[in-house]
This record gives sequence, structure tokens and C-alpha cells, in this order.
Amino acid sequence: MTDTLNRLAEVLESRKGAAADSSYVASLYAKGLNKILEKLGEESIETIIAAKDAANSGDCSDVIYETADLWFHSMVMLASLGQHPQAVLDELDRRFGLSGHAEKAARPQS
Repeated sequence: MTDTLNRLAEVLESRKGAAADSSYVASLYAKGLNKILEKLGEESIETIIAAKDAANSGDCSDVIYETADLWFHSMVMLASLGQHPQAVLDELDRRFGLSGHAEKAARPQS
């Protein structure tokens, strides 16, 4: 799994210097973080709708497709902020074996 994430992270990084008209990702970078976040929100909603539809129909093909879009746009967001997906994997590893309630209680209050 991390091979796929690493390969995608490399592609996303390489698009940072590309002309906006050369790729979809380069065009997102050129439009800035707000556009990337807009796409991420859109993909979140589409994933939620697909999951609700899958619960009714039993067909998960759309939820898989939309989740891929959600993950992809999450990675674009991370890359735009100078972060690698390994940071997210490291955080998940850190949480492994912790109670979700305990992990949430240990977070700094804002």
C-alpha cells in the first residue's frame, strides 16, 4: 500500500513546478489552497453520498471510486502544505493500540 502512496506523492511533488495547463494537479496548485480545499470538501460529500447509497444497494463500487478521489485530493492538500503521506501513516501508527477515547482526551484543547 505504501508503494502506491509513495508513487503518488512523487507525482504530486513533481507537478508543483509544472505549468498550470500541463496537468490537473498543476492546475490545482496554481489555483491555490482554497481551491484544493474546495475540491476536498466536494469529494468528502460525494463519498458520504456514495456510502449511503451503498448501504441501501449493497453495491460499493461508487464508494470505492469516491474514496479514491477523496484520498487523492487529501494527498494534494498535504503536498501543497509540504507534507508527505508518511506523516499521516506515522500518526496512524502512533494511535494503533490506543483507545480512541484516550487518544481524543489526550489532544490539546483548543
